[in-house]
Amino acid sequence: MPRGKARHNLKGKLRCVGLTDVGRVRDHNEDTIAYDAEIGLLVLADGMGGYNAGEVASGIAVKTIVGLVREAFDREDWRLHDPAVGLTRASIILRDAIVRANKIIFQTARTQPQCEGMGTTVVGALFFDNRISIAHVGDSRLYRLRSNGLEQLTMDHSLLQELVDRGFYSAEEAQRAANKNYVTRALGVEPNVDVEVQEHPVHKGDLYLICSDGLSDMVEDDDIHLTISTFGANLENATKQLIQLGNDNGGKDNISVVVAEIVETFPAPRGVFDKMLSWFGST
Repeated sequence: MPRGKARHNLKGKLRCVGLTDVGRVRDHNEDTIAYDAEIGLLVLADGMGGYNAGEVASGIAVKTIVGLVREAFDREDWRLHDPAVGLTRASIILRDAIVRANKIIFQTARTQPQCEGMGTTVVGALFFDNRISIAHVGDSRLYRLRSNGLEQLTMDHSLLQELVDRGFYSAEEAQRAANKNYVTRALGVEPNVDVEVQEHPVHKGDLYLICSDGLSDMVEDDDIHLTISTFGANLENATKQLIQLGNDNGGKDNISVVVAEIVETFPAPRGVFDKMLSWFGST
């Protein structure tokens, strides 16, 4: 068995569900989602509203990221830490996959007239060794529900968030603001992209939710919290209820949700060689 699979197969450790919906206003769906519980990967991309071929951009992003992470799954030890950049291999793999997706989308937009100006946001999560690596560009979000407390772990790359950061809006005022959809980072718009990456430890019972702004713009965080707390025992029902809530509140955009629950913890096996590496700060 390849080393990656031996160390990182999370079969039975995660429970994952995803759902995407066109909403009540748009005539086609520009969101793309994917999840693979065995390798611990969640991805969501929201094709840019107002751009051409947003569904093409989001499709390229998700296909590229899933493909590159699956390739790395067969050959990489995701725990290894690169002191030069301060990230584990898992985070570097996820970040580099998003960077590669950006290059493909940007080049496609330049060479295919029907795709000119397309772009997409993206958020990805990769679980490994009782940790989660999160990488995102734009205003698609990742939330964590732990001990009945909901926390947004990603911060939007948007003009509105910058105004909040500078004190022009409070968080409560931002929730009601009209100019929510102007993102300051996206894939495919420039030849290079700044991917925000972070890592967190995971606990048994944690629930992680990634969503497009079709949910977060239509449904307040308190209502997201109440919904997944109420229906969390059945993830399929929880995702359906979130989609329904977004539509009930107007459904002005495509709505996509991917949820993962930590069923069992998943520490990576550690043999003698691994212990030796840890002595030198390599794990």
